[in-house]
Amino acid sequence: QVQLVESGGGLVQAGGSLRLSCAASERTFSPYSMGWFRQAPGKEREFVAFITRTGYTYYADSMKGRSTISRDNAKNTVYLQMNSLKPEDTAVYYCAANVDNKGYNYWAQGTQVTVSS
Repeated sequence: QVQLVESGGGLVQAGGSLRLSCAASERTFSPYSMGWFRQAPGKEREFVAFITRTGYTYYADSMKGRSTISRDNAKNTVYLQMNSLKPEDTAVYYCAANVDNKGYNYWAQGTQVTVSS
């Protein structure tokens, strides 16, 4: 099966930036959309952003103006650039693939993002 591998998480000070990466193991993998989600301790997983196969992007209100989702099709990789990070952005961030617009079928292992105050 296709595997999604994340990288780029870590510790950053408030106001700093971080770029997360998510690479698909199969070169021919081309899902309808790729999305980023996050889950903070004690809270439900929430949507962050997605990008479709055609390049359409959409962001959660909490990330509008502070993040950019992008893709590099040659590398089968999607990115989430996050700027002006806040302590409330601290969470495990998950990359996911929506293969045929019927839901997110594949999930990465998650990467921890910690924003210090």
